[in-house]
Amino acid sequence: MISMLSDEDEKLVFEYAPVALVLTERRSIKTCNIEFCELFGYEKEELLGELILKLYPSVADFNKIGEKSYSELMESASYVDERFMQTKGGKVFWARASGRTLTPQDPFKLAVWSFSEAEDFSGPSKILSAREREVSGYIANGMTCKEIAKELGISYRTVEAHRSKVMKKLGCRNMAEMISKIIRLQ
Repeated sequence: MISMLSDEDEKLVFEYAPVALVLTERRSIKTCNIEFCELFGYEKEELLGELILKLYPSVADFNKIGEKSYSELMESASYVDERFMQTKGGKVFWARASGRTLTPQDPFKLAVWSFSEAEDFSGPSKILSAREREVSGYIANGMTCKEIAKELGISYRTVEAHRSKVMKKLGCRNMAEMISKIIRLQ
């Protein structure tokens, strides 16, 4: 297929695409676009050459998702999931990630990924309602039920009810276990 775009036009399309895009090489950021930087709160120069680990809430998440995505990329050359990611400011948010390897025999050698906030998506997030995911995100960021209630403009008791439902759905016995599962939820 012959491209009708010049090299400069192709660079502009990538840079200004209205979706967060990143090109990774062995899970390090080779390049990313403006939308990606805005989503995660970084300047491009802060991300280039860094492991994508920088955007995960924990090393355990990075490793677990890496193992899962590697095996799927080996089989189908593409991978989609929902998971928690983290901004420069430390805010944990629910994200949808979609990736495609450009090197199927060695999936992490070169891959392109898109990211977006996942409020409007379905998939693994079906386990929790939209409000439960929202409350979970605040809990993962260390907010109390009273702080969450104030932030969302709902009653403290409603937040407690959502927290209780999340704990039950995730099979948690205490808050520490719940936060751990929220961060690892895929």
